[in-house]
Amino acid sequence: MSAIINMSEDQRDALQEVTNVAMGQAGDRLARLLDTFVVLSIPHIDIMEPQDIAMALQSIDTTDSISGVCQGFIGGGIAGEAILLYNDTSFTDLARLLKFEGDLDERAERELLMDTTNVLFGACIKGLAEQIDMGFSFGPPMVLGQHQKISEMFDPNTSVWKHALVTEINYKLEGYNVNCDLLILMTDESITRLMHKIDYLLE
Repeated sequence: MSAIINMSEDQRDALQEVTNVAMGQAGDRLARLLDTFVVLSIPHIDIMEPQDIAMALQSIDTTDSISGVCQGFIGGGIAGEAILLYNDTSFTDLARLLKFEGDLDERAERELLMDTTNVLFGACIKGLAEQIDMGFSFGPPMVLGQHQKISEMFDPNTSVWKHALVTEINYKLEGYNVNCDLLILMTDESITRLMHKIDYLLE
């Protein structure tokens, strides 16, 4: 049973605040890149099993198909994965915002995915790392899939962990049909280490 299940209200509040700051920094970076206003939801933080995550992903996926990118990070005893899911209607407006010219084919969409993903992941994970006084190294970003159903991208039966701390936030671009969900998953072994860091912030 992971320590996070029994975390105190103070720990949860502190974790929420740390996440708010990090994801807000990421939203600010995206707003500067695209020169438009970014609307953020309140981060949702919970402990989940793989099946719960699959259900949660399906509940936030309101379109027939989505495109996704993931990137692993590790450092100081904490390992995790960031996942970004875009609704498929985002690409035309993303191309316009990034002043992309040319045919919007699969390769072009992949480039748009990677450009925005690098900004969001980099700023968000860096923001988290700075607040808990840690350094993370990144694995290469990987495209989970393009124009697929969430069930085709995420199979809970292949997960090697039993529980993960999941943080989810939604980003929308005001005036544009761009909508994406950013999830950060931290594995079982990382949760206790993270709680030690949160306790240190509370002292």
